Amino acid sequence: MSSVIKFGTSGWRAIVADEFTLANIRLAIAGIAAYVKTQPEPHRVLVGRDPRFLGESFVAEAARILAGAGITPIVIPDAAPTPAIAYAVRALKTSGAINFTASHNPPEYNGIKFSTHDGAPALPEVTKQIEAAINALNPADPVIPKREAPEGGFETADVKPGFLHRLGELVDLKTIAASHIKVVFDPFWGAGRGYSCHILRQAGVEVETVHDYRDVLFGGHAPEPDDHLLGDCRKKMKEFGAKIGIATDGDADRFGIVDEDGTFIQPNYVIALLFDYLVETRGWKNGVAKSVATTNLINALAEYHKVPLFETPVGFKYIGELIIADKIAIGGEESAGLTIRGHVPEKDGIIAGLLVTEMVAARKKSLGRQLKELFVKVGSFYPVRENFRLTPERKAAFTEELKKDPTELGGRKVTSVVRTDGLKLILDDGSWVCFRLSGTEPVVRAYTEARDEKDMVALRSAAEKFVQG
Repeated sequence: MSSVIKFGTSGWRAIVADEFTLANIRLAIAGIAAYVKTQPEPHRVLVGRDPRFLGESFVAEAARILAGAGITPIVIPDAAPTPAIAYAVRALKTSGAINFTASHNPPEYNGIKFSTHDGAPALPEVTKQIEAAINALNPADPVIPKREAPEGGFETADVKPGFLHRLGELVDLKTIAASHIKVVFDPFWGAGRGYSCHILRQAGVEVETVHDYRDVLFGGHAPEPDDHLLGDCRKKMKEFGAKIGIATDGDADRFGIVDEDGTFIQPNYVIALLFDYLVETRGWKNGVAKSVATTNLINALAEYHKVPLFETPVGFKYIGELIIADKIAIGGEESAGLTIRGHVPEKDGIIAGLLVTEMVAARKKSLGRQLKELFVKVGSFYPVRENFRLTPERKAAFTEELKKDPTELGGRKVTSVVRTDGLKLILDDGSWVCFRLSGTEPVVRAYTEARDEKDMVALRSAAEKFVQG
């Protein structure tokens, strides 16, 4: 049974009542407890959740198991964003946090994220220890002691006030308010409810919201702030006369941004724009980090601003390490995750939306116009990500092909091969393609980036032919 519990780039996720069962949850928490006990005292662990079905019950069970292992659980009573929990780990100096969330996954999923004492997502060396502890238990008859809550319940923590205070220190709320900008916030029924809208309203900014109530089914789809799911946000923006629409996913670690004309600004561009803006306004030039699958517009900007560039494997924990070491001003992934210097070493969709709002207010220009100006400054970049399903036979063959170093793609010369994560082929004009196999399903993710829009069609076609064989 325990063999199904595998901690990937963002923890363990599974379908509720299929693999995400109480029995498996108990095993996972017992494994985390065993790891925590190997760490320095005091052994205190935050336990939180997003608004998904049965979250309160899972938190209560986890608290009982931690207590049974001699660890003090600190329960977060309300649904809380992943970045707010990460901040609380650091502020309260706990041994880490257990967060019941499946982030942007569909409503039938739930999961467990474990953050270590620094507020960062657990690194592979930690999750391997947790998995080893789980596998050491007898899944048929695991001995997992539990302790009931004392009279009055377990210790609790409200993570919201401290987190909002920190956001107020990092974001220029006065500039936003002075611009009289109107904002629409879409929390996608998730843990971000009451965060972005609250801090903006407190600053005197006019904000309207959509999907601002609990729905464990997230409107019947994944709580993912992507282009095709932001129709209600666009509609409210038009009615309200908003200049910007900001959205967060189920646990508020990812962001979605809509420009004043209703255009969705893809995360690649948001990260690049904010990098440029932070160098301009904060004077931070210590570095920038991006995953290998994220736009090379950031590479060009790093060269322009003369700051170090760090290119990491996919997985925000690698960017988190650079934040902790204060090596970067901003770090981001094309899958809509970013954080900034002096903040949590974890993805934060809330601060992303607030900083974009500040940038629009300060520059008094739409995001579309700002992006055009960025292209004039360092050149144009057009990134796209696509998923291709493979038959088991084709996946096996393609896995072998990925071990080779191609010299051409679609008749074009490959000038360099990068293997930071998957296979990335750099072409002679600076365009590129990156292939990454999914570890959980027969899917290959193909990331392509052309230097002009016309070439994008040809490049995507060449990438697809390479995948299909």
